[in-house]
Amino acid sequence: MATPTTNVKKMKMVSSNSNYIPDHLSFSILSKLPVKSLKRFSIVRKSWSLLIQNPNFINIFRNNLISNSHPLYGGDGDVSLVLNQFVGTYDWNIYLISGKKFEKKVKLDLPLPFHLPQVGVTPIRVVDSAINGILCIYDCDGVHTTTVLWNPATEEKIVIPPGHAEFQSEFMTQIFPHGFGYDRVGDDYKIIQHVNYYTIDDENHLLHLEDVMPDPFWEIFSLRSNSWRKIDFDMPTIYSIFNSAVYFNGMCHWLGESDTLLVSFKLCNEVYFVTPLPLEDTQYDDDFVVSLTVLNESVAIITNWKNTTSFQISILGEFGVEESWIRLFDVELLSTIERLIGAGEKGNIFFRRDDGELVCFDLTTGLIEEIGIKGERCWCQIAIYKKNPHLIGDKQAISFPANA
Repeated sequence: MATPTTNVKKMKMVSSNSNYIPDHLSFSILSKLPVKSLKRFSIVRKSWSLLIQNPNFINIFRNNLISNSHPLYGGDGDVSLVLNQFVGTYDWNIYLISGKKFEKKVKLDLPLPFHLPQVGVTPIRVVDSAINGILCIYDCDGVHTTTVLWNPATEEKIVIPPGHAEFQSEFMTQIFPHGFGYDRVGDDYKIIQHVNYYTIDDENHLLHLEDVMPDPFWEIFSLRSNSWRKIDFDMPTIYSIFNSAVYFNGMCHWLGESDTLLVSFKLCNEVYFVTPLPLEDTQYDDDFVVSLTVLNESVAIITNWKNTTSFQISILGEFGVEESWIRLFDVELLSTIERLIGAGEKGNIFFRRDDGELVCFDLTTGLIEEIGIKGERCWCQIAIYKKNPHLIGDKQAISFPANA
């Protein structure tokens, strides 16, 4: 009878030990998780929750994060950067930039709707990112009226029809595109924008007079139906057109309400989330800059004080959960920066320096490379671009990962 008793003891010992995960193994596994999963696992065991405070763990975690290729572009060739360069009034250029030191620069011919005869090019913005080789560009000189989907590889362009905005002499109409992206479920490209109406009093203040003006509203454009549709939402609107909107994983994201909130709108089912930003009271200041970007597989904010040499990067783990932000990088540079103009692959962050030079900071190496192009003020943009030889809407052109 001694043998069965001994076996039972051994089985209990094995069962107890089977719940133990060596620290070095859990350290390695957790460092490879997305932020959302890391935050959830941190409540399982106290030692795991303390890892976020461990400098060695954070260093490995962020190295794993920036070593991944951007999920939308996969590193299979034909990946470059698209630069929207502002030189001066009515002087705008779009470049494709590639090469290890950004030595290859191709200036593109902008679509005709943005050319002003004998004047130049109207001020333009690229909405969010270059989605599957397609740029969504709109004019932003006064009242926005023109939006174009443009594939530089095929030179195809689609002029988006007007939405439901009203224009009358009694008031001014304000149209702000907030996002452009691909709805994988509906196999459709969509644009979401907000329409507002206002007038200006004698002291140059904006007013909304309900008895004179229509109500503001949101609307969404479907390329498949080639039409706009009003949607009944009360979402925070975008605070600034400068580096405040991105597309990632089927969702359009933008910074709202004085850059204190992140709004995330899911294109397939039209659900949105609002996530407060992890800012301190002292950072609600006009000299404090908050920029939105996608750092490989994470939505991220980059913060800095104007005309300083440092910036910080925080990434979001879960939409709608303020506590899921993790501050991963505190970077000190040798020269002052004005603001972020975009992010590239594998931890490349692009800034406009105070001397007007556009530069790239590599989070992996800590090195700064000049692009060889200057830009004025905060109008310049950079986004990742992957060449698409197919027509807009062609099913062969869709190359998103399964979770996009």
